[in-house]
Amino acid sequence: MIEPKEITIETQRGEKRVYVLSKFPAVQGREIIAKYPLSAMPKLGDYAVNEETMLKLMAFVAVPRAEGGPLPLSTRGLVDNHVPDWETLARIEMAMMEYNVSFFANGKGSTFLEAITLKAQAFLSKTLMDLSGQSSPKGKQR
Repeated sequence: MIEPKEITIETQRGEKRVYVLSKFPAVQGREIIAKYPLSAMPKLGDYAVNEETMLKLMAFVAVPRAEGGPLPLSTRGLVDNHVPDWETLARIEMAMMEYNVSFFANGKGSTFLEAITLKAQAFLSKTLMDLSGQSSPKGKQR
């Protein structure tokens, strides 16, 4: 683990759980950062790619153990066994992005994603309007 950092995340039930975050190695980090945000965008992203990328990201999250070092959550089964609900998983994912990407730190990630969403909405709106004009009848309207 590169620069491990313990954090406490609150689950949906209000239970506090400890997870160990770590920095991404350069090449794996590049892949995760390139795929993760865009694949998660509603209506534009690819859920299968997003899930695959989330599992790669979670391999750099661990849970502390009494004996031995922390246990990396490197498989779907380990994630399901140690992360009790989807909200907790989302909190861990955001914490990892904030820890590994400087422009996601201190809440900047939400403004970054908002900007991407606004640009995507404008692009889609323009595209749909252009297509609407092309598909409309050219003659007189009723």
